[in-house]
Amino acid sequence: MKTIRLKPGKDRALLRRHPWVFSGSIMSGGGDRGETVRVEADDGRFLAWGAFSPTSQIRVRAWSFDEAERIDDAFFARRIAEAISYRGRLAIESDACRLIHGEADGLPGLIVDRYGDVLVAQFLSAGADRWRETICKALAEATGISRIHERSDSNTRQLEGLDAIVGWITGAGASEVEIHEHGWRFVVDVAEGHKTGHYLDQRDNRAIFRDWVRNAGLRTVLNCHAYTGGFAIAALAGGADRVISVDSSKPAIAHAERHVALNGFESSKAEFLAADVNATLRTMIKDGKTFDAIVLDPPKFAASAHHVERAARAYKDINRLALKLLNPGGVLLTFSCSGAVNADLFHKIIASAGMESGVDGYIALRLEAAPDHPTTLAFPEGEYLKGLLVVRR
Repeated sequence: MKTIRLKPGKDRALLRRHPWVFSGSIMSGGGDRGETVRVEADDGRFLAWGAFSPTSQIRVRAWSFDEAERIDDAFFARRIAEAISYRGRLAIESDACRLIHGEADGLPGLIVDRYGDVLVAQFLSAGADRWRETICKALAEATGISRIHERSDSNTRQLEGLDAIVGWITGAGASEVEIHEHGWRFVVDVAEGHKTGHYLDQRDNRAIFRDWVRNAGLRTVLNCHAYTGGFAIAALAGGADRVISVDSSKPAIAHAERHVALNGFESSKAEFLAADVNATLRTMIKDGKTFDAIVLDPPKFAASAHHVERAARAYKDINRLALKLLNPGGVLLTFSCSGAVNADLFHKIIASAGMESGVDGYIALRLEAAPDHPTTLAFPEGEYLKGLLVVRR
């Protein structure tokens, strides 16, 4: 077994069971891509078993902090079974959910989502990629699902020295799968959609928004960065009279329009714009339009901590524009999926947007990802999605 020895004082994170070892913390040692290595403190004390990645700044991702544990087929079968067991205890109103959430489930770099009778896997780290065959076998045995599609096309793989891979690992068939969520119907394209095909992390937030539309009597809704229309469906289910969905992707907008029809809502209540969101908001302000509710669910603006300042400006700008379009008593549902932008900073950004737009509001709810996308005590970086539901005063 190859050994990684850390520099003096660089063992604190692993002692807190944080799973990452950065390249600058290593004094000596190495390994092949994805190889299991023993990680030691500078004095030779055992710290963890981890997967080595020779090209990534995260040089080691810890599998286990138990010296007696062996990283083998049985290890992955146990971890996968534990993760699936946790999801079984959640009251998920859907036949789609996240089964494996990377570091939070002790499987760094592995994402697995279930859409009905299809599993979609992302192998985003060198270690997860090396154990691909073992992982797929364990997934099939634990779920009874034989169709596994791979969506390892994230930019994260480039940092690990891995090529993008998309396609069926086991099984075959159509890439579109119909799922059900809160009684709604969605068609997910596991081969072409964003992430693994659907924003499962927003499942509970869509239901919350539906209830606010219904209970607060919100009749006009602007859904920005709409993707395939999840929040538009929620608004229509809540009784909205007019929902405008904006996204720069024409295929996504077409898919959103399809979902309105699939769920039996009147087409006259839903309008779709394939356009730039910021430019659309500015035009709407110029035209004097206003809305009872606005949803902002933009893509990740900060890929890393180096981009936080630029991302903060982008988040502030889009929220400043949205607040200007919001009727008094209206609701702004705003999100950031940038892990480098923490909840406290996001609050400050929205507060700054309010100051510049001359709008104040009540923070009625603080929102996060659905519980099948857990954050653990030892890995707070897993809290990537944060949101605020603001009621304009």
